[in-house]
Amino acid sequence: MSLLTTALKTPLCTTGCLRRSLFSFPSLPSSPFGNGTSPQTYREEKILPYSDKELYAVVADVASYPQFIPFCTGSRIDRSAFGRAMQEKTEVEAELTVGFLNFKESYVSIVTCIPFKSVQAQASSSTPLFKTLSTTWNFQRTAITPIIVNADCTARNSSTLVSFDLTYEFANPIHAGISAAFFGQVSKLMIKAFQDRCSAVYGPRNLR
Repeated sequence: MSLLTTALKTPLCTTGCLRRSLFSFPSLPSSPFGNGTSPQTYREEKILPYSDKELYAVVADVASYPQFIPFCTGSRIDRSAFGRAMQEKTEVEAELTVGFLNFKESYVSIVTCIPFKSVQAQASSSTPLFKTLSTTWNFQRTAITPIIVNADCTARNSSTLVSFDLTYEFANPIHAGISAAFFGQVSKLMIKAFQDRCSAVYGPRNLR
């Protein structure tokens, strides 16, 4: 099944009703030391044996995230978003539903896609859990040639340097303390999830 077909089969929610979800925490009292926290940033880089177009297509296909993204249980985005993102720079609201243990939270993200170069998701200012939440994927071709393990794979013999940046700041320092260890692993989990997704969609490959 193509990525576009996956996107078209995902339920549609109009822009006005979009609410995005990620890790809801129980309501906790404010810290006696105030609500001051600072943004936390994590970065991962890895060379993957897929073209920039292939990797971009996987990341830009927000509608398919529940199939492979850790903790993502639902996604709603404009039905035409993926097709447009493969043709031109786009900016669209998206809703994700993500659960972790008994935590759950809803918020809207603005997803900006620049074909074959980057995908950024920025949480809206209405997010109750986070002061800041941003994820950015960047793709840069490399000269390393991959070994195509699947003989039926017709993709280009190219590889790409993928960088993933996660920046977040909780509205409540108590929430920040509870989740600090967990969020430190999210960037690694995301890279692994996309790598596995590419292997499933395009076939397994290794770098020379």
